[in-house]
Order: sequence, then C-alpha cells, then structure tokens
Amino acid sequence: MKICVRGYERTDAEAAAAIWNQVVEDGEAFPQMELLTAESGDEFFREQSFTGLACDADSGEVLGLYILHPNNTGRCGHICNASYAVRRDVRGCHIGEKLVNHCMQKGKELGFRILQFNAVVASNIYALRLYEKLGFVRLGTIPGGFLMKDGHYEDIIVHYHVL
Repeated sequence: MKICVRGYERTDAEAAAAIWNQVVEDGEAFPQMELLTAESGDEFFREQSFTGLACDADSGEVLGLYILHPNNTGRCGHICNASYAVRRDVRGCHIGEKLVNHCMQKGKELGFRILQFNAVVASNIYALRLYEKLGFVRLGTIPGGFLMKDGHYEDIIVHYHVL
C-alpha cells in the first residue's frame, strides 16, 4: 500500500471524524471524551494550524490523520503540539511514522521551532518507540496524568523535538 499525506478538505469530515472517534472511544491516548460528528469534526479540523490526512495513494481512502496547532501563545507561540490517529484496521503499517514526519516538516514550514507532546500515555508503547526512533527527547513523567477509559490512571511522558 502506497501512502500519501495531504491537507484536510471539508469532504473528508466524516472519514476523519470516524478515525478520530476510534481513538477517543478506545480511551487510551486522547484526552478528549466527546465524540465528533461530521459537522463538529469539520469545524475542529479546519480550526487547526494544519490537519493532515494519510491516504491510500491508489484509492484515496483516508487511513489516518494528524492535527497541528500552537502549544501555547505569545512568547511560547513558537512551540507546536500535535495529535495522531490511525484507523484500527491499518495500524502497524507505518502510517503513524509518515504522519509524524509530515507533521514535523509542516510545523517547520509554518514557522514553529519545537514540537512538544504534553501527554504520551506510558502504556502506548508503539508511540513511545516511534518517538524514540524519530529522535524525540523525553522530558519527564507525570505520575497518574491520564485517566484511562476503565477508570485507572496511567503515567504520561512529555516529549519534544526541535524542528
């Protein structure tokens, strides 16, 4: 499968929201608890600095996405933050790596200098391995910083990468 990453368009709202909602429903990675509709998803994805979609180059089918936005404002506005979601049935196909690499390049193009992840859940071993492979620096652990869907708390690990 050949993957391309492109910018979000309004016609992608339903597919993008469905992928986002899978991660929210899993309750193991995103802080959000509310599901997106196609309408609320369209508004959410368009309000980001950039929303990128990983698609099958042949069929155009949406397989994953990322959102990129400032992590803070003013004197810290040069630091961006991102979230990534890959459709359950295609996880393990290196789509996340393509999304993160594209995101780092897009962040640099948009004038950001640092990409920071505020809350990588410690049990998300695949994300942790990927970020290590791509050269992200672990800043530290926040004990019990993430409420899992089943009600227990997991540690979160803060990361950054200079763009």
